[in-house]
Amino acid sequence: MNYKKYKRIFVIVADSLGIGYEDDADKYFNAGQNDVGSNTYVHIAEKMGGLNIPTLESIGLGDLADIKGVKKVSHPNSIATTLTEASVGKDTMTGHWEMMGIKTTKPFITFTDTGFPQELISYLEKEWGRKIIGNKSASGTEILNELGEEQIRDGSLIVYTSADSVLQVAANVEHIPLEELYRDCEIAREKCKEEKYRVGRVIARPYIGEKAGQFKRTSDRKDYALSPTGRTAMDDLKDKSYETRAVGKIGNIFNFEGITSSVHTDSDEHGMKISTEYLKEDFTGLCFVNLVEFDSEYGHRRNPIGYGKHIEEFDKWLKVFIDNMNDDDLVIVTADHGNDPTWVGTDHTREKVPFLAYSKSIKEGRYIPERHSFGDIGMTILDNFEVEPSANLIGKSVKEVF
Repeated sequence: MNYKKYKRIFVIVADSLGIGYEDDADKYFNAGQNDVGSNTYVHIAEKMGGLNIPTLESIGLGDLADIKGVKKVSHPNSIATTLTEASVGKDTMTGHWEMMGIKTTKPFITFTDTGFPQELISYLEKEWGRKIIGNKSASGTEILNELGEEQIRDGSLIVYTSADSVLQVAANVEHIPLEELYRDCEIAREKCKEEKYRVGRVIARPYIGEKAGQFKRTSDRKDYALSPTGRTAMDDLKDKSYETRAVGKIGNIFNFEGITSSVHTDSDEHGMKISTEYLKEDFTGLCFVNLVEFDSEYGHRRNPIGYGKHIEEFDKWLKVFIDNMNDDDLVIVTADHGNDPTWVGTDHTREKVPFLAYSKSIKEGRYIPERHSFGDIGMTILDNFEVEPSANLIGKSVKEVF
């Protein structure tokens, strides 16, 4: 197998760690206020009184924004810039799909503020043969404590959503069989392919326990995602026999298309440990990593201090990863959207994202001007492996990494 410079490319997505609102942020809203002024990195650093992130600083983060505690430094082994999003939307699937070359022109629908339409709820109740309770945006743990005992008593199913384009179905599998939950989610997935209900993912959320405060979600979660709307850079790589390894929820985001192997993770620390272990293995191709806790545990919960501490922990994990890289490895640290924890509401924020590309073999590292598609990531990967991109893919190779 051929490659121009790098035998392995690792793309690590710090989910939601944006770095400043985009020019069209006035068209995107949180709780009635547009996203103009949002900046996940900068506002977290301000709340923290400065971030202690020497690894990210050393690969050029300070070039990208005025982040308290982060200095501009010389970084001869890394290319630093920001990427703006060409697609319409500010959700996980749109951002990740664009990294692999898909431009989304119509955003995925969300039901954060209203819950799902009654006609959809009535349809699902009829097909499932059970009453639905919940039907609102909620934290998964909070809604179990609120409605878990009622579900046990009545044999109902809990349906809820979030700031993402998702329909989630929670069932106590000590009272409702897991196989039934999966079947019901398959029914919901099929119905939610209709344009007016077109959510990105339907998620089965099994749990156990008998009383509020004791409920615990199991590891049998299952996602039913829409497939990408066209071929991706991973499809092109896989067709040419390169490995495309997925870590975390990458597999679910792409409905496992274009992926040669996928590993579930229990935490961001676990995801970084798996990625670091992969450095010890002999393979050629891409490892695509999602670290979701930035978003799920801190961004949506509007916890800037927790978010900041998590960035500092990630910085330590990243140092271990970089220290174990080979000379012909490349790592790209990026994000898929923003989720400014100081902002109004609980939704994502429309932000540009970092592009920090590090390799021991880069000798003229520097800041380069902002680029205008997340798809530049996928195109850079295809360029490295000398794979012709499918005609539908967007983006341009970042030639400075070669």
